[in-house]
Amino acid sequence: MRERKAVEHRHLNMSGTAEAAKPPSTLRVLMTNPLYRGVTVAEFFSALGISAAAPQIASFLVKELHASLTVAGLYYLTNLAAPVLGYMVGARSDRTGRRLGLFRLCAIAGVVGWAGIAASTQLWMPFAISVLVLGFAGAASSQLFAAMHDEMTRRPSPANDGVVAVARMAMTSGWVIGPAAGTVVAAHFGLREMLLATAICCGLQIIPLGTLRPQGAERIDNNGEETKGQRPGIRAMRPLLLFTGLYICVYAGEPIKYAYLPIYMDEQLHFASGLRGAIIGIQPLVELALMPLVVMAARRTSALWLMSGAGACGAAANICFSTSTGAPGLFAGQIFMGAVWAVFAALGITVAQRLLPTAVATASAIFLSSPALSAALGGLTGGLGANAFGLPHVFFLPVGFGLIAMFGYAAMASGANRRPPGAVRSSTVPLSG
Repeated sequence: MRERKAVEHRHLNMSGTAEAAKPPSTLRVLMTNPLYRGVTVAEFFSALGISAAAPQIASFLVKELHASLTVAGLYYLTNLAAPVLGYMVGARSDRTGRRLGLFRLCAIAGVVGWAGIAASTQLWMPFAISVLVLGFAGAASSQLFAAMHDEMTRRPSPANDGVVAVARMAMTSGWVIGPAAGTVVAAHFGLREMLLATAICCGLQIIPLGTLRPQGAERIDNNGEETKGQRPGIRAMRPLLLFTGLYICVYAGEPIKYAYLPIYMDEQLHFASGLRGAIIGIQPLVELALMPLVVMAARRTSALWLMSGAGACGAAANICFSTSTGAPGLFAGQIFMGAVWAVFAALGITVAQRLLPTAVATASAIFLSSPALSAALGGLTGGLGANAFGLPHVFFLPVGFGLIAMFGYAAMASGANRRPPGAVRSSTVPLSG
């Protein structure tokens, strides 16, 4: 009898130890940390507002300020200021460690900028406001992810990568809802009111973070060592710049797709509007569904190898677009693109920060502002390609971009195997397999 009680006591102790050793779930870590929770909600509001305005801004310039279609199209070139201003904000953040302070200033710039555009009476005003004010507003998200990185360095957990993925899923959800919401607001209230709603969303992203002031994490790098807040040199930034350059290649196909796929479906394939909407809308749904699976896969394999596979998926998607004469092929292409963005939405910011661990705000700003350069590259390529090759053959051009990304990330993954001796990983997502 005494032996039986001893066995039961040992069993209870082992069960308690196992329960204590069980890692916390992603949801629990997210909900119990006010910073993570606030960043997730803020990212949703930010994406909701920006994605509502993006498809409507050209219509606003044409209908309210009487711009020509050519001039309205040139507005998107103002986004090229975002990478420069984002880098300046990121460098300042890395020197001072004031992540959330700079985030609030950038968010306020978004409020002022979009409200200013909504009130514009001269055509030059939205262009000037976009360059001088909204360029700073675009750096808000990079400051939030830098603050998350600091907190995760101070509080390491196996669930951290999942927390980042959830925050990115919130951003993706905002991009799913925003365009439809913007269309409804513009139709019922007007284009100026829709832009004012975007300004309100920029202000709402400040509220979930309240008066939080995380301290002490900004001077710690990925190896748990203190840094001096110095600006990194070009040599230290080379892996990040290569990584971001390949990401620009992946992203360059998106402006081509969104410019010409709807025209192809409408004018040449004569699809009904409902079918066109279903084809366009399936991509973000696939992305949301795959993001948790991508995080789990990255823990077992390699983030960079997954990105190489994403480049291949991007090439396959554009082959589908360029060769399909029916809905099934276009649906397949969009599913491939959903897989592409699931990988980069879930892992992109984490990898970028790990490639420049002593300046994570700079890394975040460079990575998150790079789509502006992709838009310029894709717009130029698409415009020239549409004239030269027509539809749907213009979609063969981004196939080349996807292949460049595929081979480039594969080379980075192979190079990442040569890790310095004694390096410590702060993330559960390995860069190489």
